[in-house]
Amino acid sequence: MNELTLLAEADDRARRYTENIPGRRVFPDQGALQALAAFNEPLPAHGHAAEDVLRLLDDIGSPGTVASNGSRYFGFVIGASLPAAAAAERLMLAWDQCASSFDNSPVAATLERVAAGWVLEALDLPRESAVGFGTSATACTLSCLAAARRVLLARKGWDFDNDGLAGAPEVRVVVSELVHVTVKKALRLLGFGMNKILYAPVNHHGQVDPERLPPLDDMTILCLQAGEVNTGEFDPFDVLIPRARGAGAWVHVDAAFGLWARASSHAELTKGIEAADSWTTDAHKWLNTPYDCAMAICRDSEALAAAMNSDAVYLSGARDAQKNLTLEFSRRARGIPVWAALRSLGREGVVSLGDRQCALARRIAQGLAQAGFEVLNRVTLNQVLVRAYTDELTVAAREAVQASGEAWFGATVWQGRPAFRISVSSWRTTEHEADALVQLLTRLAKPR
Repeated sequence: MNELTLLAEADDRARRYTENIPGRRVFPDQGALQALAAFNEPLPAHGHAAEDVLRLLDDIGSPGTVASNGSRYFGFVIGASLPAAAAAERLMLAWDQCASSFDNSPVAATLERVAAGWVLEALDLPRESAVGFGTSATACTLSCLAAARRVLLARKGWDFDNDGLAGAPEVRVVVSELVHVTVKKALRLLGFGMNKILYAPVNHHGQVDPERLPPLDDMTILCLQAGEVNTGEFDPFDVLIPRARGAGAWVHVDAAFGLWARASSHAELTKGIEAADSWTTDAHKWLNTPYDCAMAICRDSEALAAAMNSDAVYLSGARDAQKNLTLEFSRRARGIPVWAALRSLGREGVVSLGDRQCALARRIAQGLAQAGFEVLNRVTLNQVLVRAYTDELTVAAREAVQASGEAWFGATVWQGRPAFRISVSSWRTTEHEADALVQLLTRLAKPR
């Protein structure tokens, strides 16, 4: 089988997979999981035909997938890929570009520069900001925090690039006591030390309480949240950020999905967020691009470019070349699906996408409350935090839904007790799936 025939076969198999998403189990059954053992083989001494490799991948691999690209998946704020974004991704694979700089790929550099401008416009963030398209919120947070520390040290006359951290003035970090684990991971990798981090107490909604905020100064990085992972709540940016900036602190906002509220009718939730110094967000959540697509956004574009610079004698690039804004040197053009999503949606479509997800979350919450469940949050965004009649039934209901294959959402713990978290983030999800989820839970969670 020649290359073009093989690619056509792959396209056919991918098309059939997509066509079958509506009827697919949301989580694989036991038979599909056991069949994955077929991949546990020794490295072949002699290679197999490419068509045989593709056939095995589809025949065994496809049944073992989670249908997170469907309409009945409510876990981890994972959005299905928009058609335009998925199609752009397929064309990108054919281009096979190393999207480090204009010299590597003129089209990638052009489209990612356009996409960066559109993101800043859609999110109404400072237009002079740099936008680096990275792999994940974790990687992008690491980039932003590295830039933040470098700037704070430079203000004290310390040359971080040449002198490192040994003997450097201490940079303090203040985070919410409900800080996301990816921020903690980035801080740990940067060497801040988990025992040195200061935690800001939160109120019963999960927002940082301004009255109990630890002291800030000009050697502090304050990390806030837009969209707390359980409740979907937003820290009071309009109160906290002016206080931090008045003290000379750097403010970073972890906003993997919540930042996109600014591109919806719920923008008031983010009031004051534009005054921060840096932000991270994912496109593969609310914007519904394919996975592996996040953004590091930094108000001081020079700060991010200086911290992430990777110019070499054999490959230099513009200040805003993506290799100089992200961790990766060799990289794929993650901003192209963002460009495709935004061009296909337009401003009105972006607003509609976010509004619909929030409306469906409220619909699910209302239905579950009427059925006797305890909805634990205010459902300000697309997150619904729920308990059943007892802790035991909460766990049993979640496990029963997961086992049913009809829907999927994950477990969590809220204020020391089991709960489950329903996230609405797919463009495919409609009122039909929202109502079906309520009915399924109501049926499975009846007291025995």
